[in-house]
Amino acid sequence: MLTLENLSFGVQEERKEKEIIHNLNLNVGDHKFVVITGPNGGGKSTLARLIAGIEKPSAGKITLDGEDITEKNITERANLGISYAFQQPVRFKGVQVLDLIRLAAKKKLTAADACVYLSEVGLCAKDYINREVNASLSGGELKRIEIATVLARGTKLSVFDEPEAGIDLWSFQNLISVFERMRDTTNGSILIISHQERILNIADEIVVIADGQITAQGPKEDILPGLLGTASAVDACSKFYRRKANA
Repeated sequence: MLTLENLSFGVQEERKEKEIIHNLNLNVGDHKFVVITGPNGGGKSTLARLIAGIEKPSAGKITLDGEDITEKNITERANLGISYAFQQPVRFKGVQVLDLIRLAAKKKLTAADACVYLSEVGLCAKDYINREVNASLSGGELKRIEIATVLARGTKLSVFDEPEAGIDLWSFQNLISVFERMRDTTNGSILIISHQERILNIADEIVVIADGQITAQGPKEDILPGLLGTASAVDACSKFYRRKANA
């Protein structure tokens, strides 16, 4: 289980600190598919980076299966079982897809073994296994290859920061299928930052963040209806739960 206790994070802005995450508490249980959503600038991606170890909190505590990982960096957290998929996947000129999957798995997979992971994300393995991870690949292809590396790692917690960003509709539809398979087959937990209704709709739990704090959290069946039906659905839901909390 991932636990965030009284987590805060700020940045220096014009000689004063701007707080992005404020005294946030969150539990992500084992074998859960959790989607974090909320208005732009609310702190969602910052929270993902704090969990991955890219940023360090100014206050609070992060634990994974009871172990305090607050001061551990991204490499140490990866070794403990946290995977992080960037909003814009990194391109590696000169590195083949096969090499990337082997690095993720931390073992010398055969080409056939690596092809299984590519097939799981909907890519024809023979067309990709020896390709370089460079500019010749589309955004959707890169996203699915990155997910294949996450599958190869088989970690306790997989964090995806807005996986739908910068990809076309066809690729997005394929991503939904990939996440549905991950939800049904993975042994670890999945945490996704997203605005997309179709991703929210396959979640076990939805967390709404606004102004650096959680304004709503619960099973999809309880939270999703409040996010739908308005032009600014997430903002509306955040305001609703904020009023409810202050009533």
